[in-house]
Amino acid sequence: MSKPLQDNICESQLFERLYNKHAKNLHDFLYYKFGQQLNPQDKVQEAFIKLWQNCGKISPEKAKSYLFTTANNLMLNAVAHQKVVLKYNKQPQKHSTNETPEFVLQEKEYHQKLQNALNNLTEAQRVAFLMNRVEGKRFKEIAKLLDISVKAVEKRIYGALKKLREEINEL
Repeated sequence: MSKPLQDNICESQLFERLYNKHAKNLHDFLYYKFGQQLNPQDKVQEAFIKLWQNCGKISPEKAKSYLFTTANNLMLNAVAHQKVVLKYNKQPQKHSTNETPEFVLQEKEYHQKLQNALNNLTEAQRVAFLMNRVEGKRFKEIAKLLDISVKAVEKRIYGALKKLREEINEL
């Protein structure tokens, strides 16, 4: 059994009257209790959104209480979240790594060798190899994109791997 039209918050005119009547008082309540930092206007809007989403379940007499309770809970959740963020920020952040300068240098040298080796491949080998290894495409996809046979793709990729192994011993 549905409520009469004048008692239904889902009716836009009644909802608008509730908003006009309670929005400022709700904002002031949140502002005085929690301050401006947690943006009470956003919580007022969220409370009214929740009221609208549950408009069929709440009578107009209980709307004010619902709004204030919902908005207060939203602010308390924001405060709890802010405490977690602050606690996390207080923990010392680890900015160092276990990598030795020697390791970093070797890594840079290896990267340079790899780039040089890739540049020494033929264009056909390089394209097929990078499509497979970097983009993760399968041989069939590469064959279709390059308009060649799957065997040709295999030959290009395996040829590229062979050349890379020859030029870079660590690969």
